Amino acid sequence: MIRTEKEKMLAGELYHAGCPELQVDLAETRAWLVRYNASLALATADRRRLLAERLAEVGADAVIRPPFFCDYGYNIALGPGVFLNFNCVILDVVSVRIGEGTQIGPLVQILTADHPRDPEVRRSGLEFGRSITIGRNVWIGGGAMILPGVTVGDDAIIGAGSVVARDVPAGMTVVGNPARSVPSRSG
Repeated sequence: MIRTEKEKMLAGELYHAGCPELQVDLAETRAWLVRYNASLALATADRRRLLAERLAEVGADAVIRPPFFCDYGYNIALGPGVFLNFNCVILDVVSVRIGEGTQIGPLVQILTADHPRDPEVRRSGLEFGRSITIGRNVWIGGGAMILPGVTVGDDAIIGAGSVVARDVPAGMTVVGNPARSVPSRSG
């Protein structure tokens, strides 16, 4: 059975992003983003309804403050009480799951899109994605980047401006570029 480029993308395999089916999906998401990003003055419930039009899952009381940017939207699942502040970017070529009560600061980037390391394969235009999972009650400081394939455990803290290239265990605090563990502080 021959798989479509979209099926390959969703499976995390090498795919061509320029295929017509994915270009239609991207265009639909851009049109939705125009509507969503113009919704700042709307009530939170109205913005949640807009989110539910495009995202895979929108838990109760989940909030994304516009402006917001994503590739497809349909690969993003937000648990109850999730909060994303202004100017967050989620490149969701594969699944992005954000657990209940997680708070994400402004300018955070969650990036599942990846590219082959082999220059010949990369030159061919192929790319792939690696899923990102963020647990419950995580706090991600402003300007942080979560790179492809990372899992962040429950109750973890990602310091502002950190670049997270490796999994973060539950309850751990990481800061810096690359993000490294530091002792947690109460308060």
